[in-house]
Amino acid sequence: MQCLPTTLSGQYAELEPLTQAHIADIQAAAADGELWKLFFTSVPTFDGTQQWLNLALEMQAQGKALSFVVKNKATGKIVGATRYCNIEHTHQRLEIGYTWYAKSAQRSAINTECKLLLLNHAFEALDCNAVEFRTDWFNKKSQTAIERLGAKRDGVLRSHMILPDGRVRDTVVYSILKNEWPGVKMNLQYMLNKPR
Repeated sequence: MQCLPTTLSGQYAELEPLTQAHIADIQAAAADGELWKLFFTSVPTFDGTQQWLNLALEMQAQGKALSFVVKNKATGKIVGATRYCNIEHTHQRLEIGYTWYAKSAQRSAINTECKLLLLNHAFEALDCNAVEFRTDWFNKKSQTAIERLGAKRDGVLRSHMILPDGRVRDTVVYSILKNEWPGVKMNLQYMLNKPR
């Protein structure tokens, strides 16, 4: 399993490999809704964007992650970010995480299509055995969105992480397995194609 930078494109969204050139667009997207104020997310502040971007690219250089910016195809604007992370090449599994969207892009077809593109690439191009999702115990919107995709809840990692503000986070873990992917794919395609 080799995760190389690649562009994934659909009808509503395009996932483009993250580069240093995206810094201003990331700052603008995060400012739409001041997302860094949500204590249960890891959205970069305006001043912290360079550090966030450097860390993402460092993880990528180490083969631990593959980061994307999310572009709204209708407007051409970057509206968020996501990445493959915790990549386990030997065991053919990875996590989709570090995902956030500008307020104007939330509750749109963009998130559903991004997950379809990422999962399709993970299972059909990278031949993953499992794809995992993790979220903060207090991020109920994220848990609902992950369950809506068709992922199954594996459990809760108690006192899993110490966050920058000192809070000790419980992490809710979900996954989709390779044999579940055909059904999940049909569900995501149905969600995208149903009348809005």
